[in-house]
Amino acid sequence: MVFPRRAPEIFSRARFAFCIGMLVLLAGCLRREQPADLTIINGGEPESLDPAIITGQVEMRVVQGLFEGMTRLDPKTARPIPGLAERWEISPDGCTYTFHLRTNLVWSTGEPITASDVVYSWIRALNPATASDYAGQLFYLKNAEDFNAGKIRDSSLVGIQALDKFTVRVKLNHPTTFFADVCALPVAYVVPRQTIDKYGDRWLMTRPLPVSGPFELAYWRLNDKIRLQKNPLYWDAANTQSAIIDLLPVGSPNTSLNLYTCEQADIAWDKELVPEQLMDVLIKRPDFHTFNYLGAYFIRFNVTRKPFDDPRVRQAFALAIDKERIVKKITKAGERPTSHIVPDGTANYTSPEGLGFDPARAQQLLAKAGYPGGQGFPRFEYVFSAPASGGDKIHENIAIELQQMWHDELGIQMDLRQLEAKIFWTAQSHLDFDLSRSSWIGDYDDANTFLSMFTSNDGNNRTGWKNAQYDALIREAGEQTDLAAREKIFQQAESLLVRDEVPIIPLYFYVGVNYFDTNKIQGIYENVLDDHPLQYIHKVRQGPN
Repeated sequence: MVFPRRAPEIFSRARFAFCIGMLVLLAGCLRREQPADLTIINGGEPESLDPAIITGQVEMRVVQGLFEGMTRLDPKTARPIPGLAERWEISPDGCTYTFHLRTNLVWSTGEPITASDVVYSWIRALNPATASDYAGQLFYLKNAEDFNAGKIRDSSLVGIQALDKFTVRVKLNHPTTFFADVCALPVAYVVPRQTIDKYGDRWLMTRPLPVSGPFELAYWRLNDKIRLQKNPLYWDAANTQSAIIDLLPVGSPNTSLNLYTCEQADIAWDKELVPEQLMDVLIKRPDFHTFNYLGAYFIRFNVTRKPFDDPRVRQAFALAIDKERIVKKITKAGERPTSHIVPDGTANYTSPEGLGFDPARAQQLLAKAGYPGGQGFPRFEYVFSAPASGGDKIHENIAIELQQMWHDELGIQMDLRQLEAKIFWTAQSHLDFDLSRSSWIGDYDDANTFLSMFTSNDGNNRTGWKNAQYDALIREAGEQTDLAAREKIFQQAESLLVRDEVPIIPLYFYVGVNYFDTNKIQGIYENVLDDHPLQYIHKVRQGPN
């Protein structure tokens, strides 16, 4: 559909009507509770707020406000800075980190946070019973991978110990240049053992919930909001800028934009919260901000199912995709089509090229695999997640485009299967799919965050692909301290991933879009991880009239 120049006028009338309705609806609510200092539209409803369990950006934004690790991220650079640890030393061989906790650390309920809490939290994340998809980020610790795999049961053999009340010693398998970044990930956050031991899986339901971060959880009302309130006992509470923050689980772009326009919300994260039909108009406004960041959209194969166990089939599928058509026709915000998975601009790394658009070669490969012209190729399913109520159907639109391309170029039939978000993530984790839409946002500015997840035992692999050569290359790169040599090893691994074996097909790199008025909101800085810690964000203080 083409929107004429009258689109903004049409939008304005609809906006006015919506605002009147929203103001009437919200008036009663605002009378009954203290208004928030800041209201943020955060996308969908979180799956969990357990730091060891979460994998999505929606969850991480909330959890980042509730809990903290040894390090945290600088809001401007997204580089690690001291968190619960005020300092640390690294041994000359780069394999031992000694963290010194701040002596004034307490839980929001008043009990002291100690080194034993750190050890407990990391071991809990590694415990196979926790089923943490992010546990692999802690495999750099000695014996951590074997403990997670159940090969050893004695947690004291894992390379983390409390030397005293305020000192934690971590022993790594090899030097890891980005280990301070790992310590800022949610999987390494410090969680309250006393509460988890008492309440088990229901520990997040307790009130008051002991937290280690800048905010407490006032409440979480499903399909309404998550309210965070300033934690006065947080070690850096003096620099927490807002007393109350509401995070709204709104997935509809139209609703999001209307709430923002009616001044019922101050910030909306994510491109998915911009109405697709108004994108061309809105991104020209000064309060709509676009930026490149370390995020990739790609397709996962389930290589445990035939015929996708054949690399030639997977290569044929990759070669039959016109990615330029997808970004121009569907995404339309300046996304960059790609044949590799590590985003351009990642620190100290340049990716090798993967498979481009070559239908003739795709057809040859499919024929060599036993399916000339698509003959005899079984019907299969492409799985994608449903949008939130009223949300844009970008995943569905991409799926339809892929369906048409593969039909036209390869002569094959694909069925589409849309799943509600929670069921979708479960299906991915359990390999209950043939092909699946996927995405990944970098956890830190290093190629490893994109490449290590496809090692055989990583919980975020979700393809069933296991390759000993790839695992060895990633391990070798991790042990390498020379940046140039490390880059070459990673390049060999990525070539194996996107050219030779192809358990995934990279489609494009994300362009971020969020909207907020810089004259009213401060503390949000553009960075390559699109990471914006909540404690720094606030409304501009207005002086007396």
